[in-house]
Amino acid sequence: MKSPRKIIITGGPSTGKSTVIKELTHRNYYCFDEVSREIIREAKEQGIDQLFLEDPLLFSRKLIEGRLKHYHQADELNREVVFFDRGIPDVNAYMKFIKQPIPDEFEKITREHPYDRLVFIMPPWQEIFTGDEERYENFNQAQLIHNKLVNYYKDLGYFLVFVPFGTVEKRADYIIKSLAKYNK
Repeated sequence: MKSPRKIIITGGPSTGKSTVIKELTHRNYYCFDEVSREIIREAKEQGIDQLFLEDPLLFSRKLIEGRLKHYHQADELNREVVFFDRGIPDVNAYMKFIKQPIPDEFEKITREHPYDRLVFIMPPWQEIFTGDEERYENFNQAQLIHNKLVNYYKDLGYFLVFVPFGTVEKRADYIIKSLAKYNK
């Protein structure tokens, strides 16, 4: 069985990634949801309000574990394409955002688990930006995170496709059409 194309949809917080992932799932694409919200909820149940802020290394390690699990699960699927709401490289980009050194093991895991070279970036969008109990960043921070993600993915050699603003349906259409256009 051939491994599917592993396609990352990434961007700063509150850019519409999860909404587009839901739309792609609705269209019968296999999609892996973001793992961070589950990690945040588990930490809150243990009395830790913001694990990412209180122990960024532990939070990042848990993210990598969850994303590695998804990465390997994708190899077991009989699909041509699998979408990911963020990828392993996002962890290191966020470490850069908070000015934390990236552990060598994180860099090694990132390089040993390549995704499809095509990565979709959802740019910051003021009109849809919202905060919630699990999202502590403001819009300015979201823009800075976006820049860290863009630079890190470029440094890794990925080809970035910026998804234009629009309805969720139009954004999903754009991603699907781009997949065909930029076929391996």
